[in-house]
Amino acid sequence: MKPIIRIENVTYQYPGADKPVLNDISLTIEKGDFVAILGGNGSGKSTMCKLFNGLIPHYYVGDYKGKAIVNGLHTSEYKVAELSKHVGYVYQDFENQIVSPKVLEDASFAPLHYGLKDYHERAMHALELVGLVEQKDNFVWQLSGGQKHLLALASILSLNPEIIIIDEPVAQLDPQHAKDIYDILKHLNEVHGKTIIVIEHHTEFVASYAKTVVLMNQGNVAFKKPVQKALNEVDALLQHQIYPPQVTQASAKCLDLDILPTTLEEAIPHFNNSIEFEPLEQSVKDKGDELVKYEDVSFSYKTITKEKKRVLHDIDLTIHKGDYIALVGNNGAGKSSLMRLMTGLVKQEKGNLLVDGHVTRDTPPEHLAELVTYIYQNPEQMFIDDCVEKDVGFYMRARKDLNVEEKVEKLLEQFDLTHLRERDSRLLSGGQQRRASLAIGVGMQPKIMLLDEPTANLDIATRKHITKLLDQLKDQLEAVVIATHDMQLACEFSNRILVMHDGRIIHDGTKETVFENYTLLEKAGLTSPQIYELSKQLGWERPVYTVDEFVNQYRRKEAYHGVYA
Repeated sequence: MKPIIRIENVTYQYPGADKPVLNDISLTIEKGDFVAILGGNGSGKSTMCKLFNGLIPHYYVGDYKGKAIVNGLHTSEYKVAELSKHVGYVYQDFENQIVSPKVLEDASFAPLHYGLKDYHERAMHALELVGLVEQKDNFVWQLSGGQKHLLALASILSLNPEIIIIDEPVAQLDPQHAKDIYDILKHLNEVHGKTIIVIEHHTEFVASYAKTVVLMNQGNVAFKKPVQKALNEVDALLQHQIYPPQVTQASAKCLDLDILPTTLEEAIPHFNNSIEFEPLEQSVKDKGDELVKYEDVSFSYKTITKEKKRVLHDIDLTIHKGDYIALVGNNGAGKSSLMRLMTGLVKQEKGNLLVDGHVTRDTPPEHLAELVTYIYQNPEQMFIDDCVEKDVGFYMRARKDLNVEEKVEKLLEQFDLTHLRERDSRLLSGGQQRRASLAIGVGMQPKIMLLDEPTANLDIATRKHITKLLDQLKDQLEAVVIATHDMQLACEFSNRILVMHDGRIIHDGTKETVFENYTLLEKAGLTSPQIYELSKQLGWERPVYTVDEFVNQYRRKEAYHGVYA
């Protein structure tokens, strides 16, 4: 098939960088392909994709050598505006692409400014493709995060480009919206013949939707292979800190197969499910002292039209010492609002909220900051000073802590930041910024830490590192609440899961009570971990939540077979 993108011997170095981020790379992408680009943070994935629409070399003006040809056009010879007719790009920070106050206006923006007479028809068709026609007259702020992502996609579809690039399609989306956006991409690929390129860390989506995988490593193209062959390169992927789908990892450890399954449907027939052990008894811990108590709490904010929008309804909730809570639910469920009320930065409309005995309505936020630390989804919102060391110690110095230097040293060591102490926190990688924000939060010495999407936009290896750091916090804090779409994190970290939907807590339980309730999962837009689904489909009475648990239990079953065969 004819290549629609051809990259020839491209080397690129950002201004001021000490080494190239792309090293003499060459790559072809065929028309009509669905390509997933994998690689760890800093491997060059996003930089390479900026070649495709001319941002490099026209917007980013570093040292550039080589050639990029897209849909027959040499990108160095055409402006970005011209290339955008051929290549649509939805960026990782997609909300920055939304430029108009209303949905239809934003979808119309590009064709209108190109002077296309049918701009309205193009915009309506694009909204139809992504399922936003009913929201066409809404203000953008009325959309959920998932709907805004779809609007960013519609805004590029209005120009009907041949190539669509999406950087981290599911990073900030709940599992149901993540599936929705991939289903739309599949439709665009298979029905409309679009060439789709996604930069992705979630290999389970890659296995289900992509046709081709490109693996990037330190600015080089490590390989380009069909999706199943690529995901069967388990050792190579793990060496590059890429984790294959959970069923593929489990199959590699449990089975002797020439071709490993990459989807749940492929995996089920390969496993022996004829023996089941009795479920293990689980001890029930006594509840600790009350730390936070919501009593019939509701919260609203004023919209641009000065109307009130209710985002939390009649919340009753008690958080105890020793609670490690995962707050889950679809985009717009009210998770962030629930946490922010504990900080006192916003106040409830009605009801009472007590934090460690303090009535938040009557307590200044700076006093509540002694008890509660809120770690924002965007780590940059935590950075105040000009280097990591000063950021970590800022709050302690403001409180005139006598042991600030010693405490900062311990925090830098704990969060693997010692070698980054003099770096500007804003210029760190995503994973490094997460670690710095956690160090800042712990340095505030609170009783309760609140984290908003702590693993968003991170590759799987970095997510696992952050999860280990979060586990360490259990010994330093009395309670932790994490708002997350990462179901694996919810399973591995929490001893309690709160499910939210439309501003209400619709379930308060454990991972067992959540993931065994399919009606609940559907209502809240959640999906269970793939390895859980495999163990459930195999009929195990005690499903598992991690690959290691699955492997250990399966090997026990096989050993049982061997003894009693």
